[in-house]
Formats: sequence, C-alpha cells, structure tokens
Amino acid sequence: MKKIFLIFAAVCAFAACDPTHEDISNAGHITVDELRAKSSVTVDKAASGQNGNVITCTTSAPVNAKWDIGGKELLGNYAWKKMKLGEHVITLTGLCPDGTVVTTEYTVNCQEITDPLQKFWIYGEDPVAQPPFTPAAWDAAEMRFSDNEGKHFPYLSDDVYWGFKTLIFEITDATPDCAGRIMNGWWSARYDDDKDVKFTNGLWELPLTEAIAKDCARGNGGSGKDLDLMVTSGSCTIKSVYYEE
Repeated sequence: MKKIFLIFAAVCAFAACDPTHEDISNAGHITVDELRAKSSVTVDKAASGQNGNVITCTTSAPVNAKWDIGGKELLGNYAWKKMKLGEHVITLTGLCPDGTVVTTEYTVNCQEITDPLQKFWIYGEDPVAQPPFTPAAWDAAEMRFSDNEGKHFPYLSDDVYWGFKTLIFEITDATPDCAGRIMNGWWSARYDDDKDVKFTNGLWELPLTEAIAKDCARGNGGSGKDLDLMVTSGSCTIKSVYYEE
C-alpha cells in the first residue's frame, strides 16, 4: 500500500496537468523517443512565409507534461506563448505514471512578429505622473517594490511573482561603474549570487524566480518581503519598468 501511495504522490507532482490516458506497454513509462514521437512544437506562419512569434506546444503522451518556453514553465498537454524574435529552446519534461521523468528539447526560430507582445506597465507609463528618477546609492527604498516602504515602485501582484514574469527596466545615463544588489526589503536574501550586478543603458531584464516569489510575494505562500534593487556604486536613471506577454 505504501508503494502505491508513493507512486500516486509522484504523479500528483504535476497536479495542474490533465494527462492523456493510454495503455503503456513498458510497465508505466515511456522513452524519450516515444515522448518526442507523441509531441510537437510549432511556430505560426507570417504572410511572408517566415516563422511568426507564437509557439504552440502539444503532447498526446500519457504523462504529466511541463513545458519550459523561454524560461517560463507551463503545465499541461497543451501550451502556447508569444515570444520575442530570435532562437528559442523549448524543453518538455514528462512525469510518467511510474514516477520516471523524461525530457526532450526543441529549437525554434521566430523571425517575424505576427502577434505583438503587450506591455504591462509597473512604472513609467505616464512619464509626468511617474517621471524618470536617479536612485540614490545605498538607499534601499529607492527601488523597493512597496506601496508604503518604497519611494517609486508599487507592490508587485502575486500574478507577477508567481507568473515568474521578466521585469524590463528602461535605463539611461548609467555610468560605467553602475552596479547594485538584487535582494528583498528585509535584507534577508540576495538573488544575484551575492555578487553585485551591472546596471547598463538600454533594456535591462530581471527574470523573477521561484526563490524571489517565495520571499517577496504577499500571498499564495509568499513571505511578503518585497523585491528590492539597490544601487551600490555609480549612478543611472530609471525611465520605466514593465513586463511583456
């Protein structure tokens, strides 16, 4: 009975999935080749005939499926995502009924925008109400995402944290020595491998991770410690912060 329970628990690890049930002849698991034969990753086509920017992923394999598309994890036998132009590696991980895990990868190249990404603004959509600012060095309130303990940025919603969005900072006037920490507002953890990161001109990206969500989200298991970036050397100007979907 204990063995049956352990197998059931392993299958439930991908609880959000709705697996397709089939008769698996090899004792409850499939091979990587079988997983790939039952799965597909496609890109839509532009009128020009080039690959578009919408990736669609499907599998009929009798597994609980997890897709990693551009660093975003999506659970289910079907998934799709709008992407930026360029080459992307898609990873499919399948949990078989007997607990065996199989993984395969696909490489796709998005060449033309067929479905534009939409910006979701966090700061700077209205440059009058939310003007560019130059964060003071060693001031943790300057770029803390908090309605009451930050100076500029609002709280990030749980959908942003647990959706593992990639925050995009529009940065100008960065000095060559501009660097800083990625941490939380309680100074209890850093998310930069304890090494200051360089803040550079242009679009600087910060992917939100499970570690950040667990510490900083305010609900769904988060500790509410607020994401916090802090300049430690040099200077720069922050024009806007947003994510794209």
